[in-house]
Amino acid sequence: QVQLAESGGGLVQAGGSLRLSCAASGRTFSSYAMGWIRQAPGKEREFVATIWSGSSTYYADSVKGRFTIARDNAKNTVYLQMNSLKPEDTAVYYCAADPNFRTFTRGPAGAAMYWGQGTQVTVSS
Repeated sequence: QVQLAESGGGLVQAGGSLRLSCAASGRTFSSYAMGWIRQAPGKEREFVATIWSGSSTYYADSVKGRFTIARDNAKNTVYLQMNSLKPEDTAVYYCAADPNFRTFTRGPAGAAMYWGQGTQVTVSS
């Protein structure tokens, strides 16, 4: 069982930056692939980024070059650094965990095993 809690969301102007954090419970955090998924109003959940095996990463094309995912296994925490934010990045951002990184890279965006409650990111134009 893994419990996840996101923080760091907020309101930012276009072009600005935010860093999201996701604190995880459990002693097996390092064995899980971690991901960020977002959902904008009226839209389906969308994959954003994932990290596994310590440093392997994969990003959605829409955020590549602007967002960076990282993890600190000693702190059981995964981060999402978001730069050059755009109004279309506005969404609720969820942290998710799954034993298999392919759940994030190949599966539907809602397939991960464990989820946080989400944090709102709003980018104003």
